[in-house]
Amino acid sequence: MRIAIAQVEFRPLSTAAFEDGREETPSERHQRILEWLRSHADQGPFDLVVLPELWLPGAWDYSSWREDAENPENGDLISALGDLAREWGALIHAGSIIEPGVPDASGVEPLFNTSVIFDEAGAVAAKYRKIHRFGHGGGESAVLSAGRDAEILDLVMDGHDFTCGLATCYDLRFPELFREYQDMGVNAFVIPASWPAARIAHWDVLLQARAIENQALVIACNTAGTDSGVTLGGHSAIIAPDGEVLARAGDGEEFLVIDYDPADIERTRAAFPVLSDRCIGVSTPAATSTVTVLGGMQ
Repeated sequence: MRIAIAQVEFRPLSTAAFEDGREETPSERHQRILEWLRSHADQGPFDLVVLPELWLPGAWDYSSWREDAENPENGDLISALGDLAREWGALIHAGSIIEPGVPDASGVEPLFNTSVIFDEAGAVAAKYRKIHRFGHGGGESAVLSAGRDAEILDLVMDGHDFTCGLATCYDLRFPELFREYQDMGVNAFVIPASWPAARIAHWDVLLQARAIENQALVIACNTAGTDSGVTLGGHSAIIAPDGEVLARAGDGEEFLVIDYDPADIERTRAAFPVLSDRCIGVSTPAATSTVTVLGGMQ
């Protein structure tokens, strides 16, 4: 199977008409990125193409989210990626958008950070609403509602079961979500993100950890550039089930393509069947012993 990661860069407009260096609007970025994606069509055919989290509205300008919200099925901007999926005959993980929910009793629409996957016919094949919101009481967690459900996409790639668990950015820090996916039969994770450069070392380590502990393929697409003053880290990566980094992008805009044999997941799990040794539901011992060391070198 051929996997492509589209590491989008947020950038200021540097033409003479915009010497102030203002950032692109979502519609300007949309047009540029669609042209950029199509410029890589000759590297196909692709089976799966992945874009980053909130690459259209931006993940760090919370004030614009309500006006930039759109419906995954018929939003003017996001639906263009459904057209591209149909044109390429590929699954396209369109990153995530701000999705309006059902209005509450007061008429206010909740907002969700929602990942959208289009199938080869251009239809929405799956949606995942981000469960863990970043912000420690502000930012995402103050503006957005939390998703409630894990979401899997059952696929067959090159004759092998390829069951994807969907997660987004900050979810990566919560291993229990990925363990739940593993218990659901997932053998691959797809993770769009807008992860800052200041914590990119965490991103690198956590991607490998999620792959190793679940013996699952990890496909992770981060953002590059600067979004609303936040420098983003790039380092999109594809990690094998044994933790080997199969491909990693740098910190700029990059279209990363690899060919991967999905049978590698089955071979890894068979050669080192660590998952069969999990102790589930271990009870706390009735008594524990405590040793106190007084003085001396330890």
